[in-house]
Parts: sequence; structure tokens; C-alpha cells
Amino acid sequence: MRGEATAAAQILPAVAADAETIAALAAEIWRVHYADIISAAQIEYMLKQRYAPDLIRAELARGDTSWDKLVLDGAIIGYASYMAAARPGEMKLDKLYVHHDHQRKGYGGRLIERAAMAARAAGCSTLMLAVNKANAKAIAAYKKYGFRIRDSVVQPIGGGFVMDDYFMVKDV
Repeated sequence: MRGEATAAAQILPAVAADAETIAALAAEIWRVHYADIISAAQIEYMLKQRYAPDLIRAELARGDTSWDKLVLDGAIIGYASYMAAARPGEMKLDKLYVHHDHQRKGYGGRLIERAAMAARAAGCSTLMLAVNKANAKAIAAYKKYGFRIRDSVVQPIGGGFVMDDYFMVKDV
């Protein structure tokens, strides 16, 4: 069944018209997933900071960030974004989320592989990401897909909040 579920979904480039849908999906996912990891205030701050539809449209228009949408039965059920990282030869997987009703079906792995293919096409040998240190479920999933922890960082993000993350990397 897992293979059938995975095959049924398509990964397509996101377009400006998807911005509101992706923002609404992010809000739903984040409010469930991060409720026990970060405060509700930080969730709302980060959603506004990273998922305002105008910000998504601006990233798409600039062309320096790729956004993919995961579509099943005509509905967007997940998304990913990636771009060149600060380190030469690295691509950053900046966002990767699948709605909780559709997790554990291989969709996240497909989104990771698509970002890895884009990294290789851009001449990168490494795919990197940041993940909250308390996000055990995501850390386990990333390890399953070949990521390893490279660094531990605490970065202020404004509003009195910090990101307490691991940087994880995967050779592509």
C-alpha cells in the first residue's frame, strides 16, 4: 500500500497562485506539529515571518528559491523549498512539510529526493537543513533518509525568539 500511496501523489513546481493554499497548509501543519516543541506565540511569529502569501510569491518571483508542492487528488498535501546555501557546493532544504494525515507514506522522502536532484543539477554535493533539536520525529525521519548532524546552533530570529537547531547534511 505504501508504494501505491506514494505513486498516487505528484510533485510539481509551486506557482504564485498556490501561495495562499501553501500558507494555510503551513498554518495547519505547524499548529499541530510544533505545539509541544515551541510556544504558540513563536509558532504564530514564525508563520507570519515565513509563510505570508506575499512572501511566498516574492520568493517564487525572485527565482532564487524553488518551491515544490505535493499534490494528491487535486489537493496540496505537502510542500518543500530549497535554495543555494551559504557554503559553496551546498543546497539548503529550507522547508519540508507533509500534512499529518499523509505522513509515513514516503512523501517526505520523495520531496527530499527532488531537492537532492536539484542540488546535483546545480553542482552541489551536499543537501543541508536546519531542524529544531526537540523535533525528534523529524530528526529520526531525516536520519532514515541519510542525513547526519553536522552542527548545533542557537540563532535569534527576532521577536525575542530563537531557533535552537541542528544543522543536518546529506551527501547527494
